[in-house]
Amino acid sequence: MSIKRKTASINVAVVGLGYMGVTHLRAYQKIRNARIVAVCDALRLPENGVLRGVAGNIKSNDGDLNLGPKLKTYRELDALLADPDVDVVDICTPTPMHPAQVIAALKAGRHVLCEKPLARASAEVKKILAVAAKAKGFLMPAMCMRFWTGWGDLKAVVQGEKYGRVLAASFRRVSQRPAWSAANTYAGAAMGGALYDLHIHDVDFINYIFGKPKGVSAAGVISENGSIDHVVARYEYPGGPLVSAEGSWLHQGGFSMGFVINFERATIEYDFAKGGVWLLSEAGKKPREIAWRGPDGYDGEIRHFVDCVARGVRPETVTARDALVTMQICEAEEKSVRNGAKVNLPV
Repeated sequence: MSIKRKTASINVAVVGLGYMGVTHLRAYQKIRNARIVAVCDALRLPENGVLRGVAGNIKSNDGDLNLGPKLKTYRELDALLADPDVDVVDICTPTPMHPAQVIAALKAGRHVLCEKPLARASAEVKKILAVAAKAKGFLMPAMCMRFWTGWGDLKAVVQGEKYGRVLAASFRRVSQRPAWSAANTYAGAAMGGALYDLHIHDVDFINYIFGKPKGVSAAGVISENGSIDHVVARYEYPGGPLVSAEGSWLHQGGFSMGFVINFERATIEYDFAKGGVWLLSEAGKKPREIAWRGPDGYDGEIRHFVDCVARGVRPETVTARDALVTMQICEAEEKSVRNGAKVNLPV
């Protein structure tokens, strides 16, 4: 089928109606030229266009979500892909389902936004890349921290050396074990645990602002089902900076994320629990807070993707190749945790 370009309205279908699917639906509702025309889920569908909320760790989805009486509902992806009204397929299903669903949607000529990670293994991501290279539609992995207000702005600060070179940087993202991880098909090493569900956000962001490391050294806590549920990693950048990150599902105090960046002439600290402001401490000056106002990363990434589709321009802030590099780093961390040795990244 042909792809619609520069249309007044982009017709969207969301596949997978758990917490992340609901989060994406709410984001599309805020975009003037996005129209939710269909949803797909094997187990859970709206009734008369109304979907119940799902709790999450970042933002509440409590309450009813009214998607309208004209909403189309599907239990199978193939049936949705036969619908000629759909321009964008947004995939929010469990990770093991991503490769087949992304490939099917791309081959059906649709634009595809897929929640992280694109696949559980870099070999599967490479298969997706091969299909995406020949597809008419765009493919973008949903790596939200690149779009998060107060985070995405760091790239220009780091690369422009506004406060000098970065000497050291640390990232932290912790939460309680999500309820879905304890249920049947969502549990175990196949899903990857905290390393691939939570920590991957910081891995991708580190790749975004510092580039691909030469290697990684990591230690972690492996659960009884084989998943890595706590990880502390150090990333090797010859000549600096010193970069590390911690991710966990073992934290009993609720969700928290943040970073500390030490430049030659300043330190920037961010703590989500303290309102998400930067605490900027410059040499010889009184520390001050910098408040950031704007969309969260979910709203930002989806608005960006819809805009790219509407303008007929491939997304560049995050690409499927970026997702491959991030997956390779995560795999290296997993290998390091399990083997207790440093792992070099492929060139």
